[in-house]
Amino acid sequence: MLATDYPFLDLMWTMVIFFMWILWFWLLFTVFADIFRRHDLSGLGKTGWLIFAILLPFLGVFIYLITQNVGMTERNLARSRAQRDQFDQYVQQTAGSGGGAAAEIDKAKQLLDSGAITQAEFEALKLKALA
Repeated sequence: MLATDYPFLDLMWTMVIFFMWILWFWLLFTVFADIFRRHDLSGLGKTGWLIFAILLPFLGVFIYLITQNVGMTERNLARSRAQRDQFDQYVQQTAGSGGGAAAEIDKAKQLLDSGAITQAEFEALKLKALA
């Protein structure tokens, strides 16, 4: 019934239109996010770009992409590098903080040898490191 009234090519055209609509909103959000994240642009400059993109959406977005392409790429790469460096630093701090169970037992043994802890405390630290 409904399928006979809506031919295959009309269905394909509807899917293309829907895809383009989603692509447009993704592009619009990308441009707006880049405008708001910029530190080299004053508030007046940001406002100007936003007004231009809102009043003349296609023209504003496409002109922004053409004129600010290199800057957008550099800012995205810098943000990705910063996030990766932050993650790497976190992993190094977390993984390298104790050096594993052997390092903790070695520290506890040094404390035992120096007389700072008792044999019972050493055994407790050893069990905790091995757990």
